[in-house]
Amino acid sequence: MNHSPVGAGAPHEPGLPPYQVVLAETDWDSLETAFGSGEDLPGVLARLLEPDPKVQVTALSELGELVGHQNTIYEATAPAVMYVAGILTHPAAMTLRPYRDIPVRAALLGWLASTLHDASDEIAGFIEQCFPGFLAPGTTVAAFRDLRPMLYRAVAPFLQDSHEDVREAAVITALVLAEHPALAEHRDHLAVHARRVLDTSGYDPNRRVAWRALEAWGHDPPGPEPLSEEPWDREPHSDGRGDLEPPF
Repeated sequence: MNHSPVGAGAPHEPGLPPYQVVLAETDWDSLETAFGSGEDLPGVLARLLEPDPKVQVTALSELGELVGHQNTIYEATAPAVMYVAGILTHPAAMTLRPYRDIPVRAALLGWLASTLHDASDEIAGFIEQCFPGFLAPGTTVAAFRDLRPMLYRAVAPFLQDSHEDVREAAVITALVLAEHPALAEHRDHLAVHARRVLDTSGYDPNRRVAWRALEAWGHDPPGPEPLSEEPWDREPHSDGRGDLEPPF
């Protein structure tokens, strides 16, 4: 995990800036990634809008390596997440995934949930116990966590999406975001969606996120926690290169 202050390229406007603005006005070269500067990120981010779904999913995997390698929040993570949140409404997000009838939008939301989980209360709190000051104001992770209310506004419209996979990915992302105190007013509404995930989802990592949100918010989740594991293993669905291969 990274302790350095967030760079000047990570905007903090109350409303989510248009993805074109994030791409054009972020000083990517000055921001740290897992493998040096963020000079390659504009090209990777732009490929998320290509018409070829294989190119899109490959770019999403590359993005995860650059700004989320080893579950770390880097200086470039914040603007990259803002860009991905900003393209959720783009027509390219409705491209169908390779080998499956699922919009790329579900993969984008799944990537957001996975990345946000790395700065969740549970994970960040665990690391703060080991490294006091990890969440001090001005650190990369603290600044990233401050973006949650703004990101929630970009994700919330998809809680009622017509596609089941998009809805579930949006719910999991929203549950992670709603840990922010400013979003507490949405938790009762989100609890209804969390119960639906527990009732209908066949993916235990997502069911675990829903179960733990209900528990944390005093909503008495049903049954035992799905797949109870160590904190760093409690991750929602994320996409990887494996999704480029046909299922067997």
